[in-house]
Amino acid sequence: MTELARFEAVVLPHLDAAYTLARYLTRSEHDAEDVVQDACLRALKYFDGFRGEEGTSARAWLLAIVRNTAFSARRRRRPDADVLEFDEAQHSGAVADEHPEAALLRSAAKESLGHALDRLAPEFREVIVLRELEGLSYKEISDVAGVPVGTVMSRLSRARARLQQALRGEEEG
Repeated sequence: MTELARFEAVVLPHLDAAYTLARYLTRSEHDAEDVVQDACLRALKYFDGFRGEEGTSARAWLLAIVRNTAFSARRRRRPDADVLEFDEAQHSGAVADEHPEAALLRSAAKESLGHALDRLAPEFREVIVLRELEGLSYKEISDVAGVPVGTVMSRLSRARARLQQALRGEEEG
């Protein structure tokens, strides 16, 4: 198997996870696409040095590259740059014959969760997305974020508590 074929088999299946992480880190659909593209180019460039297992470690390896690329892009970007917000309602795959009230309630819940996630500090948003949306283990999150497993557990605990507080605040407000 050629190196390119191995790259395609090992890394490309994780593009959705890479985009999800990039989307939550950049808070911009367009920037997330750019970050994933740059991360894939970096992954391809350094793939010959990747010696991990074919499965989950490739995912963690790619997500670590996405994370680093997103943070590098954020440092380079001007602080006054326009940010395009992701519209969950516009991009959701709602079923056409769904009851309108149920669709409205689900949309409101997604919007509340999205706003609450956006208000979290980046290190908390990152671990929540990696654990709850991408299903990574604590060890994999540790590898992606470059912090000890204990720090991952602590951040997750604090992130969940802050997310609950934010969601309760929206219910009351």
